[in-house]
Amino acid sequence: MANKAKHEDLVSKLTSPGWRLIPTGIDPAVEGTLEDMARAAHARKKSGKEAGRVQRLENEIELDAFDLEQLWWHLGLPM
Repeated sequence: MANKAKHEDLVSKLTSPGWRLIPTGIDPAVEGTLEDMARAAHARKKSGKEAGRVQRLENEIELDAFDLEQLWWHLGLPM
């Protein structure tokens, strides 16, 4: 039940600004809404790169891979 509450909380924050995607390698970090970061991480994974880390700038919350995949599912992005 706690995972469902966490997922619903993240879904409610999709349009909130203040998130950062920190990719691996030399690619620059990207900032924007949580939805922007989920889509950017998905595009990276789809192109064969690691998805990277998604962090909340304000309080340094970091999403784990499961949370990110749940957001991809919610946004209708193929796994």
